Amino acid sequence: MEPKSKMFEKHYNDYLQRIACLDFNSISRKLGGKIHENQWGKSVKLTFFDKVYDISSKGIKDTSGKRPIYDICIILFRYLLMCPVTLPHDPQWVSFKDLKDAGPLTVYFRDNGEKAIAERFAGNTEKLKQYMAALNGYPPDLNVNYDLAIQIDALPKVPMLLLFNDADEGFPADCSILFERTVESYLDAECIAMLGYQLYVHLKPLILKFISPF
Repeated sequence: MEPKSKMFEKHYNDYLQRIACLDFNSISRKLGGKIHENQWGKSVKLTFFDKVYDISSKGIKDTSGKRPIYDICIILFRYLLMCPVTLPHDPQWVSFKDLKDAGPLTVYFRDNGEKAIAERFAGNTEKLKQYMAALNGYPPDLNVNYDLAIQIDALPKVPMLLLFNDADEGFPADCSILFERTVESYLDAECIAMLGYQLYVHLKPLILKFISPF
């Protein structure tokens, strides 16, 4: 079996060849990106959670010029390649398990996204609220009965809704992450599953910025 790094390079280079055929102008308008041009060609700038990435047939890089980790690269590639011809409209919020092809990935999503956040922030609802705000989270346009309900855009067309209830009277803290039904038009099930884990990963570094640990 080839080392994982070599397999990543193969997949990465294959995706670069595939996006080289895309119409970046059209895709950028549909997906909420920004076109950037220089002497080396054209690229699309996309915001993933709180960071901006530059994507072109030459590669993906963050604002410091570094290539992001495998998961982020794959999500960004798939987001561009799956761009729908007509933008869908279905604001209904659904759980991950209700999405197409989610079945084999539901345990991964629950354990590495929802459960991980619930366990990390049990007893600290206010801190979770602060950290989500630091990731540009905002109040959702709906009324729900949770200790915390906050919306965040993983990608311009991929909002996520975090619902959190803290531990109470023998019940453990619980977290649910919902998506608009339209997410299936922008990403496949594997990439959507990665988003739950990536939300947790993006929250973790913020913990270190606060003086009072928990």
